[in-house]
Amino acid sequence: MPPIRRQGARRVAAVSRALAVMNELANAGELGTNELARRTGVNASTVSRLLATLAADGYVDQSPNGRYRLGIRLVQLGNAVVDRLDLRELAQPVLHELVEQVGETATLSVQGEHEAVTVDFARSPSSVQGVAQIGRPSVAHATATGKVMLAFGNTTLPPGPLRRYTTRTIADPRLLARAIERARRSGWADAVGEREEDLAALAAPVRGSRGELAAIVGVQGPVSRLDAHAREAALEPLLAAAGKLSARLGFVGSVGSVPEGD
Repeated sequence: MPPIRRQGARRVAAVSRALAVMNELANAGELGTNELARRTGVNASTVSRLLATLAADGYVDQSPNGRYRLGIRLVQLGNAVVDRLDLRELAQPVLHELVEQVGETATLSVQGEHEAVTVDFARSPSSVQGVAQIGRPSVAHATATGKVMLAFGNTTLPPGPLRRYTTRTIADPRLLARAIERARRSGWADAVGEREEDLAALAAPVRGSRGELAAIVGVQGPVSRLDAHAREAALEPLLAAAGKLSARLGFVGSVGSVPEGD
């Protein structure tokens, strides 16, 4: 039986030069042939041939001024990679970091037809914890996660009147519409005693590479501990966690804003 060759032991020079060209374009945005040759140390005629080959397959484009930039084909490849990523695997370190910062249970949810569903969570170290459970649905109109889903996703409320779970549940469609609009403007939502009397929560959207709602990050805990002051303190770490996970999914932009103090 012939010996197995170790992959990666030898580099293909032409491929290495092409990658060097694309790396420089990624760093600079647009460059001409001579500038690329200077930066990569590859002679200009070789760079010209590499650019022609890359342009033929859409990996680079030539702008009207004759300079080159990365092409749309790389976006397509990047999206294909993102689509194969395990969201929970990416989110686990972010959730644990959020728990360390806030001291409450952190959750990861995805949107369903009418409700968001918890797909992962990291528990609070406290003996009194939230009710996070994998597979547990978040009622759209009565939870922070559900409000984020309504504000940023393509989910609709189920037909019929809104069920009242507690005295604080928003059962008036007009009031709910205002709450959803506030969430859409600010980039986050909260719920205090709206589904369970003693449960408070904050949630923020996680954006995918195309700006779509990919998931929802939340923080939850007892109202007695996650009071108004604690929620205000938790908001910035929550938005940072949502932004970090969005960035890992390829999104470029801001997921929300912390309101300014009085």
